[in-house]
Amino acid sequence: MTKVFTDGLSFAIPLLIMAVGAIYSEKSGVTNLAIEGFQGFGAFVGALAAVLLMPVMGNGSQAVIYIAIAAAAVGGGVYACLHALLCIQFKANQVISGVVVNILAVALTTFFTSAANSAIMGNASNKFVLGVSKRFSVPGLSKIPWFGGLFKNMYPFELIIIVLVVFFSYLMYKTKYGMWLRACGENPQAVDAAGGDVVKTRWIAVIISGALSGIGGICFAYSILANFSPAIYMGYGYLAIAAMIFGNWNIGTTTLVCLIFGFAKSGGYQLCLALKLPGTYSDLFLMLPYVLTMLLLIFFSKRNHPPKAAGEAWDAGKR
Repeated sequence: MTKVFTDGLSFAIPLLIMAVGAIYSEKSGVTNLAIEGFQGFGAFVGALAAVLLMPVMGNGSQAVIYIAIAAAAVGGGVYACLHALLCIQFKANQVISGVVVNILAVALTTFFTSAANSAIMGNASNKFVLGVSKRFSVPGLSKIPWFGGLFKNMYPFELIIIVLVVFFSYLMYKTKYGMWLRACGENPQAVDAAGGDVVKTRWIAVIISGALSGIGGICFAYSILANFSPAIYMGYGYLAIAAMIFGNWNIGTTTLVCLIFGFAKSGGYQLCLALKLPGTYSDLFLMLPYVLTMLLLIFFSKRNHPPKAAGEAWDAGKR
């Protein structure tokens, strides 16, 4: 059971920060299917920073990981400007923009990774080897029966993400900016009439979306994959979007959905091990989060209430 909790959280928490990023974008009125691309490009920038720093600071340095997380946030935020430019300034179709941004991210990061490896190591590999982040257990809490497993063998980035989720929840629901952001997704004309800046609010929301997705991407690179490569584009961004939809664009309920996805993934894998099934069956059990996505789509899609103005280009002359 402890292993289910440990592995489930290590998957669910990075997924959650990406889902929060998607919520920010869509609550502002910008439909965002580009989470997968933000995740990958941010992870690439973070991994590149780590590869450049490891020879200087040491392969096992935890400081390198924290710098990589910060770099991934910057990289994801900068790359998100492309989606914001297309959707907000040029008023392109937001769904098509998201798909294009995702495809472009795969091509760019694969090329840049090979070029960087060729320049640094003389080997044109499309992979940055990072290793796995160290783990720790929370004293006291990890001794609690049953639920203590939630606090055992945690990655440091899990605590960082939890703090970020709390902060961005407060920013969205308890601040003036959060009020403007939510209003932009429901009635941008009312925001404009009240003196708010719809364009600025949406730009900030999309950049936040990219930064948080980049953090999620580098955390996956330092845990599940132990490297950065094109394999990081495994559909996690789309799974985060699914969690946002089933969470009804609410951070609290989206958190629960991400936990369900995480525990389904880890529980399925542990079940495969317990039944001593061949390794080929493990992929079937790892599909459980995606199977849950389809089932939730069938039963809960009619109850969803997305922001009314999501997907609509802002037109100041429209009333």
